[in-house]
Amino acid sequence: MDDLNRKSVEEFKRSVKTPVIAVLENIRSAYNVGSVFRTADAFLLEAVYITGYTAKPPHKEIKKTALGAEDSVDWSYFATATDAILQLKELGYKIYAVEQVVNSLKLQDVQFAAADKIAVIFGNEVTGVEEATILQCDGCIEIPQLGMKHSLNIATAAGVVLWEIIRTRMKAHTEHG
Repeated sequence: MDDLNRKSVEEFKRSVKTPVIAVLENIRSAYNVGSVFRTADAFLLEAVYITGYTAKPPHKEIKKTALGAEDSVDWSYFATATDAILQLKELGYKIYAVEQVVNSLKLQDVQFAAADKIAVIFGNEVTGVEEATILQCDGCIEIPQLGMKHSLNIATAAGVVLWEIIRTRMKAHTEHG
């Protein structure tokens, strides 16, 4: 653990977090939820917001893929995505749905300032982010898809989008720090 420079749960809780929140809307698979927790831990995200019928800790399948991240990452449950969005807006977050829609922003073209508070909403594995939720967002982010399939598993999509947001912040910090 020391060689890998891993934080304990206590060290993680005390660490300065990246002002990014992953919002999970009606995710069917608790395994996917656990994977997002693990990604949120890896990137020191502010929190995970769980909405609708998405499974929440404690849950056996979340525990299996989160590998303890459900204990380190702060999370909140909201009955609806609208409830989560209202809180995020009060806290000054810019909110983006991860969805392929008309006028969506290509992930590689999105640029956030290091100080921007960003929330990204990931939707149901089959139906995606609900249209009513999309209408409440500041925009949509789309992961370019070059192959035959035009969708990714939500856990994979979360990893790709969250890494790109974190990577660009790290790059900006290195260039200006």
